[in-house]
Amino acid sequence: MDLKYLVTGAAGFIGFHMSNALLERGDEVIGIDNLNEYYDPILKKARLLQLSVHEKFRFFKIDLIDYQALETLFATEKFDSVCHLAAQAGVRYSISNPFVYQKSNVEGFLNILELCRCHQPENLVYASSSSVYGGNEKMPFSVQDRTDRPISLYAATKKTNELMAYTYHHLYGMKCTGLRFFSVYGPWGRPDMALYTFSEAILGGREIELYNYGKMKRDFTYVDDIVGGIIAALDIGFEYEVLNLGNSHMVELGYFVECIEKELGLSARKAFMSLQPGDVPATCADIEYSREKLGFQPRVSIEEGVSRFIAWFKRYKAGDFDGVLP
Repeated sequence: MDLKYLVTGAAGFIGFHMSNALLERGDEVIGIDNLNEYYDPILKKARLLQLSVHEKFRFFKIDLIDYQALETLFATEKFDSVCHLAAQAGVRYSISNPFVYQKSNVEGFLNILELCRCHQPENLVYASSSSVYGGNEKMPFSVQDRTDRPISLYAATKKTNELMAYTYHHLYGMKCTGLRFFSVYGPWGRPDMALYTFSEAILGGREIELYNYGKMKRDFTYVDDIVGGIIAALDIGFEYEVLNLGNSHMVELGYFVECIEKELGLSARKAFMSLQPGDVPATCADIEYSREKLGFQPRVSIEEGVSRFIAWFKRYKAGDFDGVLP
């Protein structure tokens, strides 16, 4: 039976891919987004253009902090499940713009929880982040590790989401699953993400900034693998879980740049910088529990993922986004 999903942040990077995957399998998707100007809304509108070719997709421009608009939507649509991906992203941006995170990531999430309590969709799956692990030095990061020492406000809001979700599960029996995403990348990615900024700078002959002197290590996870994990969590409907979704393989920033250079056929001009406040030097996901619970198995290598992104990036920059995904 086809289901009706609410996808928050549907015009965002992961929300767009998630919406498309649900639509492709025949489900109905109601997407919301506030289309804010954290980055160029043109990219968000281009993503929505891709989704608009589906008859079962409808979009509403709604801000998470607008409780009355959300209440009307929940009461009218009667969702089977909610996939909450909307949030203010960005570790460094949270240092200079803290109140944006309080409103979107905390107040906005509380609105979603309250409306799920009132209208009782079958399941709530929401996005958390690998940033909750803070400065933990033990690798890989396990869901059993402590997460009470975040080193950025963004991370603190994501940990707050996990605590709030548990409270609603405990008090009201709500089914809640939090997914800790690890360095998601791929086509239609945000312009503030490393892969996009590096590609744009290299093509423009500008320097790229490599923090921690290029020794940063990230568990880059291709967006299709992430979407597969989200869909599994929605379909299973755990009573309460928090799970890692990562590639479980660290890639040093220098090699990441080499992959980009290879695909572009150009060499990067590099500026080596110190580690920035709020950043962690390395991330890596322990996904054994996710394999057990979700059947989660990432499949896309960093080389293949970068290649797919560059193919899309060239098309997008050429103005070729006619409703067909790469």
